[in-house]
Amino acid sequence: MILTLLIGALAFATPRDIAISRLLPAAPALAASMWTVLPTILLGAFCVLLMLGLNLFYSDLGTPYTTAAIAAVTLAAAYASHVRLRREQALLQIRLVADTAQQVLLRPLPSRLGDIEIESLYVAAQAQAQIGGDFYEAAETPHGVRLLLGDVRGKGLSAVGAASALISCFREAAHDEPDLTGVVRRLETSIGRHSAAYPSQDLPERFATALLAEIPHGGGQVRLLNCGHPPPLLVHQGEMRVLDLGEPSPPLNLAALVEDTYRTDTVPFAPGDQLLLYTDGVTETRDDAGEFFPLQHWMRQQGPTSPHRLLDRLHQDLLRFSGGRLDDDVAALSVRYPRSRSHPLETDSST
Repeated sequence: MILTLLIGALAFATPRDIAISRLLPAAPALAASMWTVLPTILLGAFCVLLMLGLNLFYSDLGTPYTTAAIAAVTLAAAYASHVRLRREQALLQIRLVADTAQQVLLRPLPSRLGDIEIESLYVAAQAQAQIGGDFYEAAETPHGVRLLLGDVRGKGLSAVGAASALISCFREAAHDEPDLTGVVRRLETSIGRHSAAYPSQDLPERFATALLAEIPHGGGQVRLLNCGHPPPLLVHQGEMRVLDLGEPSPPLNLAALVEDTYRTDTVPFAPGDQLLLYTDGVTETRDDAGEFFPLQHWMRQQGPTSPHRLLDRLHQDLLRFSGGRLDDDVAALSVRYPRSRSHPLETDSST
């Protein structure tokens, strides 16, 4: 509307040989990118009336040609507006499906599982993406709180499918298997079947790194089984420690090629301790100079805080460090064993 009135005012005030009025078809063309069909047509009609009004004062503006141009552009703009609206509706439906898929695949975790406080972080590197090849899950089982964090090699829907298969398997195996070795063997079988059923031409060997953790009821310790994944960080009694406990177990779907052995390590996990599990998207985030994000140094600078605040700081600092762009998916789990348990009524209320 502002453009239309501006063109009309200039057409009235400037010399006739400049022919500013011939710019009037630009107004409905611009409206098609923002307005619906009916307002676009009404704006075109208003431009025609404006052109006819100018013709009352000046008869040498080429009114028939400009009016015909306005009518043609308005019809084309109305059709373009119709197509744009249909595409926006389709895109909205696709985003709703993606949000639903994310809720199923990477469902929000409760803030507390048993005696353990927990929080998750997931950021897809691809623009407008909701899910990717990184995955996580947590479950309160008869054997304690069990955690899974992993990264499927590759990108796209094939990686998402493998991650979905692993998460679904973990949700069942975490309750059934008496130890982490049994859980990881179930995961190994699951990704093997998925790779056989849905082969990928670009990646002949579909595999995933994974980290499993188990915190028994009552705490006191945490059991870890690392399948080729970056080692977690543990803040124990105020001291940060990298839980690089030796040679890790082979990644999932590579055990038969490397060595079919899995090793579980146990470390203390006392009240007040905090555990951070993460994918390589965190440590491989680069700044403008090509330097990697110093996760260990960053972790040492963080004082006692809730898992939610810790991951919120991590997310903000990763974006600040990388200049707002992430080249890889980022997933992390923060777990804290609080020093004092909440009152039963408070626990029920939060649930």
